[in-house]
Amino acid sequence: MAGLRVVFLGTGTSHGVPMIGCDCYVCTSSDPHDRRTRTSVLVQWEDRAVLIDTSPEFRLQCVQQRVERVDAVLYTHGHADHVVGLDDLRRFNDLQGTDIPIYGSADTLEIVHRIFPYAFDDDPTYVSSKPALTLHPIDGPFDLFGVQVVPIPLLHGPLPIFGYRFGRFAYCTDCSVIPDGSWGLLEDLDVLVLDALRRRPHPTHMNLEQAVAAARKIGARQTLFTHIAHELMHEPVNAELPRGMALAYDGQVVEVD
Repeated sequence: MAGLRVVFLGTGTSHGVPMIGCDCYVCTSSDPHDRRTRTSVLVQWEDRAVLIDTSPEFRLQCVQQRVERVDAVLYTHGHADHVVGLDDLRRFNDLQGTDIPIYGSADTLEIVHRIFPYAFDDDPTYVSSKPALTLHPIDGPFDLFGVQVVPIPLLHGPLPIFGYRFGRFAYCTDCSVIPDGSWGLLEDLDVLVLDALRRRPHPTHMNLEQAVAAARKIGARQTLFTHIAHELMHEPVNAELPRGMALAYDGQVVEVD
């Protein structure tokens, strides 16, 4: 497959960093790496650009990173911090002159449809601009513009969600458990992106210790942690992480052969 270019549009948890009403040492940090919008990445190859999740800051992320094309969207799950930026996809409809296909589990797409019914229902009385999207439920590997995309079943607390694999790159946000049947889907990776919320345990996310242990077991050449809360300061945490592991940051670009 063609080489991938992965752009981290956002790396923060559902509150973002700085968090509203907080004056902790991370929220008041002067290091731009500690400013985290909600989690999303853009995966690019050749002339294609595939978005994973539409965060609340999606428009701002696109302006900041000069995103000018979105050919498809993959949803990991239906939580608000991963879907509520969907309406801004209509700008890419205008730029490209085409509908945008949306992929995810049937349950996730049902949630997306319920939150944004106007985008999918043919209602002639709705005269405002709206995104032009097509829904594509998935439950296994599929071809996307000549590249095989492999959904990776994960657990976000009790909620089944998807990570995604493109060749030797895998993206696994918002997970607390990697089920037994999914470890084999994460073998032989060059780059792994993995949930690592904070140091303290959390019922629906891996904490930093759990994420490091999972990353060691997976053995990717490089692991970048995402969905980061305001308890982890970028530089001090990176200084203590094992070689080949680091906290990702907004605007980071990674090339995958």
